[in-house]
Amino acid sequence: MTSSSSRLEYEKRMHRVLEYIDQKLDQPLDLHQLAEIAYFSPYHFHRLFAAWMGETLGDYLRRRRVEVAAMRLAAQPHIRILNLALSVGFGSAEAFTRAFKSHFGCAPTTWRTQQHTIRNEYSNPDQMNRKIGQTLATRLTDDEVSTHSEKERIMNVKLIDREPVTIAYLRHLGAYGEPISHFWQDVYVPWAITNNLMNHARYGISHDDPSITAPEQCRYDACAEVDVDYVVTGGAFKTMLAGGKYAALRYKGNGSQIEAAWASLLRDWLPSSGLQLDARPCFEYYPLDASYDPTTGTFECDLCIPVCPL
Repeated sequence: MTSSSSRLEYEKRMHRVLEYIDQKLDQPLDLHQLAEIAYFSPYHFHRLFAAWMGETLGDYLRRRRVEVAAMRLAAQPHIRILNLALSVGFGSAEAFTRAFKSHFGCAPTTWRTQQHTIRNEYSNPDQMNRKIGQTLATRLTDDEVSTHSEKERIMNVKLIDREPVTIAYLRHLGAYGEPISHFWQDVYVPWAITNNLMNHARYGISHDDPSITAPEQCRYDACAEVDVDYVVTGGAFKTMLAGGKYAALRYKGNGSQIEAAWASLLRDWLPSSGLQLDARPCFEYYPLDASYDPTTGTFECDLCIPVCPL
């Protein structure tokens, strides 16, 4: 095995572990269990994980749990703290509150109040029209979700059912926004051309909330839909994107504007929808007919968030 293929194998195993962690945050996760998923001995896995991720396994698990909790707290402002704690793997509200305060410097209830204040300020109609109204498409559809405010009338969110799909992906680690646009153009496009994937539907998977997670720790996958038996090359990886119920918002704008659209979907529309997030990742879906203007950088996609009943 060459050094490059060996490194790729290590990275593939780590991706498998990180994906498993995100799917099982509500359950106990221990070193031996995760080492088995990575096909390493517990002793070597612990050291390799710390070297690869820049933080120990225990630190990573605590960070992911409280960051996912912070995102859910912003999106589900009425959730009980105990229920939130259990949903991300803490055994009690007290243990969760200690970990949350250690990471964010404030208690979950204080965070919730702060997010409520931000949401109310952002929901001002004049601010809302300036910040996102011009960047979101406003096409009405038969299955448009009923809304009660001007903001939600502008944000035409659809509830859709998606089938699971196999995807090949390249991972970007770092800040979102414009760096993601460069990653698509400079890394994904040459890879897709080489592998004859330019005529395949694309996905952009956001594993982290950039308003919560440090920029250098944010993960984003640029993906192409492929057949189940597709063999990945060129440093790419392959996984399954889960199907099920999603809320979808058609977006049209550029890389610098999309974060505001995501924030509005998650923090303005979702809390009043009667739905909640589950463990599946949020993603952008780029159908084959999605528009793109290379002169302005304006593109079109669907912002999709996984939802289930509250």
